[in-house]
Amino acid sequence: MSRQLGLSILMFLALPAQLLAFELRFASSAGSSELNAELLAASLVAPLADKADASPQDVLAAAQADYGRLIGTLYEEGYFAPTINIGVNGREAAGISPLASPGAIQTVAITINPGARFQFGETAIAPIARGTELPADFSRGAVAKTGTIRDAVEAGIEGWRAAGHAKADIAEQRLIARHPTRELDANIQLQPGPRLTFGNLVVRGNTSVRTGRIRDIAGLPSGRQFDPEEVRKATTRLRRTGAFKVAALSEAEKIGAGNTLDINAQVVEEKPRRFGFGAEISSTDGLGLSGFWLHRNLFGGAERLRLEGEIEGIGGQTGGADFKIGARFSRPATFNEDTDFFALTELESLDEESFSADRFKVEAGIRRYASDQREYTFGLGLQHARTEDAFGVRDYTIFTLPASAEFDYRDDPLNAKSGYYVFASVTPFVAIEGTESGVRTYLDGRVYKTVGAAENLTFALRGQLGSVSGPTLATAPADFLFYSGGGGTVRGQNYQSLGVDLGGGQEIGGRSFLGLSGEVRVKTGDKLSLVGFVDAGNVGAQTFPNGSDGDWHSGAGFGIRYDTGIGPIRVDLAVPVSGPGENSGFEIYIGIGQAF
Repeated sequence: MSRQLGLSILMFLALPAQLLAFELRFASSAGSSELNAELLAASLVAPLADKADASPQDVLAAAQADYGRLIGTLYEEGYFAPTINIGVNGREAAGISPLASPGAIQTVAITINPGARFQFGETAIAPIARGTELPADFSRGAVAKTGTIRDAVEAGIEGWRAAGHAKADIAEQRLIARHPTRELDANIQLQPGPRLTFGNLVVRGNTSVRTGRIRDIAGLPSGRQFDPEEVRKATTRLRRTGAFKVAALSEAEKIGAGNTLDINAQVVEEKPRRFGFGAEISSTDGLGLSGFWLHRNLFGGAERLRLEGEIEGIGGQTGGADFKIGARFSRPATFNEDTDFFALTELESLDEESFSADRFKVEAGIRRYASDQREYTFGLGLQHARTEDAFGVRDYTIFTLPASAEFDYRDDPLNAKSGYYVFASVTPFVAIEGTESGVRTYLDGRVYKTVGAAENLTFALRGQLGSVSGPTLATAPADFLFYSGGGGTVRGQNYQSLGVDLGGGQEIGGRSFLGLSGEVRVKTGDKLSLVGFVDAGNVGAQTFPNGSDGDWHSGAGFGIRYDTGIGPIRVDLAVPVSGPGENSGFEIYIGIGQAF
């Protein structure tokens, strides 16, 4: 027996009569409050009840349109024998001529009896391409939802499209509702059409970026079998250049000669030049200023040139002022559509509490996009520096071969709830003068897990590992060594406050670093979250951390996150927990995005 659920909206009890459009009465025998909410949301006439300026003609038109909308909503949930009555001033809306609408409407009554819920009887969709996976719910005995039928049709068509049949479509569709058994038979016939190959990429909308370069960047495999994944990849390649405000690819409507299919590329270019600047201030780090100038299309082939400079530590308490100026050039699709070329140069001066360094480097290399989640870089570089630390002043020149790999399988880089992230870099260096040859390695791994029915509890873990092998602690480049402390390693501890203690108040960076961090994030509302965290770091004199070498320090605290459209605003308060030195006071960190 179905439960009777009635809902009556008597708006004249709350508002003056002259402000009312009409009284809306809604009654449904559906046993689900969720279904009734969906029905009310689907209705066009319901929101007109509180609009005093709604004309009788508009109300009647909305009421007559509601039959189809309400039936469609019920079909979506498997109810194929509903009874719907919509009364306007006591008359069935369907029987009122639009040319004879009432001069005034006092009441609209919607009465719904959804009837019995249907299940699938016979289900068939053919032909389907090899490897096509149909929805599990598209089977005998499952609830007969029209959405499930659409999903099955989409899976069948996409299966053919992945096999090169770009124009696959529905040939015939038969749906039979068997009321005595409350079953719905669904029989769909597909028409795969011919197997197609890619034709030309037809580019429209470009004014400054050359058409030939757009085709090179997109990398559409003309002459090869059609694959919708290749169209998606080509779109991604164009967008990641940054040269286009809009880059949209679509298939030609008609099949070309020889069963080829052209692809249309509609682009809107970004303004070629951009500049920006920023400033930040800290009670301990002092004032920081930064700025950049960017050209997105330097030579007409979506080449990027970025000039940037920054000054940090002005008036700070963590050493003197640091500055850096640099330039970076990159050219997309240089060796193939997924490999970019880059060249950079940097001049940097660091004045830290434990060391200072003036260094200059040049580097050139490639960035390889293996997939949407995986990137690799390989480079060749030359670096010269003058450093000063506890071992004195040294000049060194090295030849470097930096390489890195980045795997990003997070659901959201700024606010991850699941997945993992790994970044690894290896930089072999060959000494030309002033040091010894060796290798610097760094690894950063993060994993995320959200639990609970409401998915409001997230656990996040991070591990960092660094190592310098080859040179001794005394001969290693001072700016290659590791420190711990601050927002990127151990919150609550001062920036770079932990190194290797040489005694006599002298400290230097370590040849090894191990960092561990854990967070518990609790979502307390639509926008607000609370976070508790613990960080720990170890810096040692040996090549690899072994737990007993070097010193540990740790910090802990809590934070608040407020979700925005560009990521959560982060405010963390942390205190030191253990480690050498003074373990009192607190640090505040503010930023956009999670700490990791």
